[in-house]
Amino acid sequence: MKVYALPLHNRFRDITVREGVLLEGPAGWGEFGPFADYSDTESVPWLASALEASEQGWPAAVRERVEVNTTVPVVPPDRAHALVRASGCRTAKVKVADKRSTLADDCDRLEAVRDALGPAGAIRVDANTAWDVDTAVTALAALDKAAGGLEYAEQPCRTIDELAAVRRRVSVRIAADESIRRAEDPLKVAVAGAADIAVLKVAPLGGVRRALEVAEACGLPCVVSSAVETSVGLAAGLALAGALPQLDFACGLGTMSLLNGDVSTTSLSPVDGYLPVLPQAPAPDRFEEFAAAPDVAESWLARLDRVRALR
Repeated sequence: MKVYALPLHNRFRDITVREGVLLEGPAGWGEFGPFADYSDTESVPWLASALEASEQGWPAAVRERVEVNTTVPVVPPDRAHALVRASGCRTAKVKVADKRSTLADDCDRLEAVRDALGPAGAIRVDANTAWDVDTAVTALAALDKAAGGLEYAEQPCRTIDELAAVRRRVSVRIAADESIRRAEDPLKVAVAGAADIAVLKVAPLGGVRRALEVAEACGLPCVVSSAVETSVGLAAGLALAGALPQLDFACGLGTMSLLNGDVSTTSLSPVDGYLPVLPQAPAPDRFEEFAAAPDVAESWLARLDRVRALR
């Protein structure tokens, strides 16, 4: 087992360093990296995903490559413009509703992203459950105008009922993320009336096979997104995107640009807006450059032991 610590270029989800554990098994490598706000019980699916990758491998793919979006964190407009232009992607997901950013700031960032993408590019926003219904309706009208049209808005509010209320009052498509991955039983979450799109993340759903079951159960078009993993974890997201019977939207897997380095020389950075679907995760042959400090490693291994005991 290897515990890594990778710095981020910009603060993301209130962290500046991404940490996790890499596990090796007969099928290759897997990644266990639940965020700090996940309890040990909530982290059990993350371990299941890592063990699936390292011990079982993934289902067969139906496509060889996946179109991805670039992710724009809460940065000034000129930085957002530069990130989008450098990405080579035709779709951008822009973080909004952050406590460090006003609605006017978010609109300025979206205008810069639209300028960088051009009129044919797609822009989606992610509010990470920050708004109540009325705030979401007001904000989405302003953001849609600033972006010159939004592809969709991801998880503007916390609950399914709130998402449904927003969806009835706006013309922007609504995507459900936290409502699915943080549900007690994602297979039983009735999101069809509350969202137009389901955002699926492999690790919090318990692996590729489990996520495929969730995709079938929700009955909505799906977007596969990352949890800001290394290329080891990203490969699992690509395995899911590669195995989905239908994939109508670019996926949120172009997140290596958020990290200042990678544990593998086979780094999964988009080329012309696409990433390859791999048969297994790349080996972490650059791990020593990003090995966590001993106290951090000890803490992560203790967390892994606690979560393993709950399986």
